[in-house]
Order: sequence, then C-alpha cells, then structure tokens
Amino acid sequence: MLTTSLLLLAQAAAPGPEAAADASDALTQIGRQDSALLKFVVDLAYLFAAVLLVFGLKMLASPRTARRGNMVAAVGMLIAIVVTLLDQQIVGPWVILAGVIVGGLIGMVAARTVPMTGMPEMVALFNGSGGAASAVVAIAEYWNPGSVVRGDLTFSIGLSILIGMVTVTGSLVAFAKLRGMTIAGVRLGNPLALPGQHVINLVLILFVLGLIVYLTGTPGATWAAVLIIVVAALLGVLLTAPIGGADMPVVVSLLNSYSGLAACATGFVLENTGLIVSGSLVGASGLILTQIMCKAMDRSLLNVLAGGFGQDTAAAGGTEAREGLTVRKMGAEEAAMVLEAAQSLVIVPGYGMAVAQAQHIVAELADLLRDRDVNVMFGIHPVAGRMPGHMNVLLAEANVDYELLRDLDCNPEMPQIDVALVVGANDVVNPDARDNPGSQIYGMPIFDVDRCKTVMVCKRSLNPGFAGIENPLFFKENTTMLFGDAKKMITEIVSELKSA
Repeated sequence: MLTTSLLLLAQAAAPGPEAAADASDALTQIGRQDSALLKFVVDLAYLFAAVLLVFGLKMLASPRTARRGNMVAAVGMLIAIVVTLLDQQIVGPWVILAGVIVGGLIGMVAARTVPMTGMPEMVALFNGSGGAASAVVAIAEYWNPGSVVRGDLTFSIGLSILIGMVTVTGSLVAFAKLRGMTIAGVRLGNPLALPGQHVINLVLILFVLGLIVYLTGTPGATWAAVLIIVVAALLGVLLTAPIGGADMPVVVSLLNSYSGLAACATGFVLENTGLIVSGSLVGASGLILTQIMCKAMDRSLLNVLAGGFGQDTAAAGGTEAREGLTVRKMGAEEAAMVLEAAQSLVIVPGYGMAVAQAQHIVAELADLLRDRDVNVMFGIHPVAGRMPGHMNVLLAEANVDYELLRDLDCNPEMPQIDVALVVGANDVVNPDARDNPGSQIYGMPIFDVDRCKTVMVCKRSLNPGFAGIENPLFFKENTTMLFGDAKKMITEIVSELKSA
C-alpha cells in the first residue's frame, strides 16, 4: 500500500497540464486506498474486540474464571469504544484518556462502597444506564440536523428508542422494588397491577409498533417519534410493576438482555459493526440466562411477565408458630454440638445471608469444620438472592473454595447428609414446591434439605420469603430454628466450636 502510494505521488509530481489531471486522479486514488486501509484496521479491531467479548462471556460461566472473564470482556469493550471514537473523530486521545480515568474512578468507588446487599440494585441501574444510552443516541441521530434519516434507519431508530426506554424505566422500577421503596405506604416490591393490565400492555405494544412502522414510512413525522418515547417509557413501568419479588432474578437478567438488544439496534442506526456485535452478545447471553432462571423456577417467561408472583416482606415478624404447629428452637451452644458431631454438612445460603453480611463468618465455619474432617459443601440455587449468581459472588468474596459449590444435582445425596444448615434461604428449600400441588411454587426445583437427618435454619423470624407463602420446613420434626441475625448467630457457633 505504501509503495503504491509513493509511485502515485511520483506520477503526480510530473510537469505538464496533463500531469495536473493525473495528479488529481492519483491523490483521489491514494485517498481511497487510505480509506480502505483505515476501514480494514477498524474492522480488524472490532473483530479482535468481539473475540475478547466471546471469551469473556465463556469465562463468566464458571466462578473459577469469572473475574478473569470480566477483565477480558472489559478490555474488549474498551478497544471497541476507543476505536469508534477515534474512527469517527468524535473526540481526541486526551479526552478519551480523561474519560477512562474518570469512569474508572467512579467504577472503583462504586465497587468498594456499594455493599453486597446493594449489588442487585446496582446491576438494575447499570442495565437502565445501558438502555438510556442507546435511546439517547437513537434520539440524537433522529434529530441531528446535519444528517438525512433514511426510512430503513428510521425503523432501527424506532426499535432502539422502544427497547431502550422500556429498559431504563423498567430498570428504575426494578431498582425501587429491590430497594424495598414505598410510595404512599404501598410497598413497590409487591406485585402492582391495574385492572386489565395485560390487555393494556398488549394494546400499548401494538400501538408503539404501529408508530414505528408509520415513522419508517414517514421519517419526518416527529410527533410519532415523541409518542414512541412516551409510550415506551410507560410500557417499561407497566411491564415491570406487576412482577413480584420472587421473580426479581429473572427480571434482572431479562433487563440485561433488553439493554443488549437496545445497543444492537443502535448499532444498526449508527451502522457500527462493533456495537451490533457487542449488543447481540449481551442480548443473547441475557436471554440464555433468563431461560436458565425460568427453568430453575419451573416457570415460563410468559408466566414471569404476567406478574403477580411474590410479595416483598417488610419488617421481621414473630418467632412463634401459629396454633397446631410446633417450632423447635436451638441456641448457639447446642448448634455447635450438633455440627461438631456431624460427618457431613450442606450449607444453603440465601438473601438473608447477604443482608446480614454473614458470608465471611459462614466461610470461616466451613473451614473450621473441614479441619475437623467434616465433609462440607455449599448448595447454590440458581435463583437464590435477588440477582443471578448473587450467592456465588458473596461466597467468592469470602474466598470459599469453588470446588465446594454444588447445584441441585446434589439432591440425591441429601438423605445421607447429617446436617443441612440453611442461612437466610426460604423459598428454595420449601418442600411445598415438591409435595403440594396447590402451592403457587409447586414444580419449582428446590434443595431437598428436609430429607437430611437434621436441618438447622438460621433466620430472623418465621416470615415467608419472596413468594409470600409459609414454609412447612420450619415445622418439621427434624428441623430446628436458629432465630436471630445470621452473622451474630454463626459467630457465636464458631466461638463455641473454637472453645470446645
């Protein structure tokens, strides 16, 4: 390429009137070659970034490689962003460097200050930010006075605005639900549905799709673009508000998928290969994760979107059973004696462990018992907590050995296990999901901890979980309750074991 350019320049330097025309043609040809070379380099960079994103997603599938996968994917995204900014000559290198520093500092502060119990809310906000960015870019492209919007691009703009606005408002509602916020005394974590909710949603979806088709045929109809923004924002609220606390892990993963699809649609608006590829990867992986979450709850995605499943419980309730049921209570000293005599133990963590920030002391308990030749494993349910992988993140923070983590495949071993220690979990160990066809969680895969020889449940009260239903596990003959804050209770048990 360089040799060809030099020969063309030499030809352009020749004297004579004909040489002037030849020079003009030569310079035009050089410009085309340079443009082709630049496009090749940009596409190559996008390809490399896409490869990094794919490998990063692959590594995120295992707790052992998840941290490394996150870094690899982040590098891939950084390359794609920097190449795009430089290729489009949007900002200079120093502005990019300043953005990396400022953004990195914000991310570092957030990572260090946001507690693990706040991670689901933080993820919801991140999803919303991605959707908002896609919608804003699409809106800016539509109203850009320097560009002529073609009909095919208008269709992509409409889709980007629709998915982006649904993502941002839906994520804000999810944030409020996860945060336990209230409006006029109404807890947003509970399912909130209007009469004829599904019919209203269907009508609005068809209406906004009709607006997108109309805008495609009439790109100058700005009123249609404004209506798309308003209706899409309303749809995000109406689609998320009826969904209860039990389905929050599914909602978080679904909104993550929405943010990727919005980015992909915006990629078509900007005709940017990197954005199309990265958005497609995020959207596809989010949908796969959503399907995994639905399978773990034995619910279809339509059931989740229909809403109404799960109540967000408020303050801790009582520790006394209702009439006709018996609750067996145990203190730290007795619990330590039971654990010390056990040969095998399964620990099933839930959101209560996250609230109490008890993951480190639980990990210490596991290490202490393993040193005494107790066979210890952790049962991690796919929907335990309030976001996908919540328990894995908590236990990784406490440096729990990945080899100790088991999923539902350990259920056949439960009858041979001496002790099951349930720390802040509820619905994922509720036997009604297995035994009671009349229960709303019937069919949901659970850990069969009630089949262990002894079950110890560490919980503040007898309050129901996200599903808002009573758990008969608490009243079984082989179950004892360790009432109180999980961190305090497990700390007392560890102290008893150390002093024994």
